[in-house]
Amino acid sequence: MGGISVHANVAVPARDRKRLERLCRYAARPPIAADRLSIIEDGRVIYMLKRRYRDGTTHVLFEPQEFMEKLAALVPPPRFNLVRYHGVLAPAARLRARIVPNAPDIDGRGPHPGCEAAKPHARTSPSGEGSSPTRRTPRTRNSTWAELMRRVFAVDVLECWHCHGRMRILAAIHPPDTTRKILEHLGLPSRAPPIAPAVSEPEPAALEADFID
Repeated sequence: MGGISVHANVAVPARDRKRLERLCRYAARPPIAADRLSIIEDGRVIYMLKRRYRDGTTHVLFEPQEFMEKLAALVPPPRFNLVRYHGVLAPAARLRARIVPNAPDIDGRGPHPGCEAAKPHARTSPSGEGSSPTRRTPRTRNSTWAELMRRVFAVDVLECWHCHGRMRILAAIHPPDTTRKILEHLGLPSRAPPIAPAVSEPEPAALEADFID
């Protein structure tokens, strides 16, 4: 998010304040320990090491601008992948297809008679002859709109209501004015429902006071 990889597999219960504090401390931790950083009289920055080097060094001395350069080097550039894979798991590895499983094939459903959306479309070669693909196209980095809807809301928007076959997207309409006209022509709501403010849960002390009253 915002060019930084986010680990979204951490959940904190609503009233677990200790875990929330640990999570906030982890997210707000500085790149270096501030209690081991100091500035000497001539303006240079001295940093005390957590463990001494083999040669006995316990402190590192920097010029102010040099110290800022060291800190700037710790900031990853936007949209930079912070997780690196090597060996057969590398992106261009020849054996990666044998190690990483493919997504399940959900295109094997039969269409109902006359369903235009689920009819197979054969690919044509430059010479005009039809050809069927022999290998699956590689998965792109960004998920499609249909994949995101299925992942978040568990709704397959490309599933035909009649035959449960796979539909294909013919066009994507982006201008909101055109989308509004199409929805109004079909008799569908063209405006999003109003958003109500979130209602906070009452504190246990307040509930006890109401019960006593």
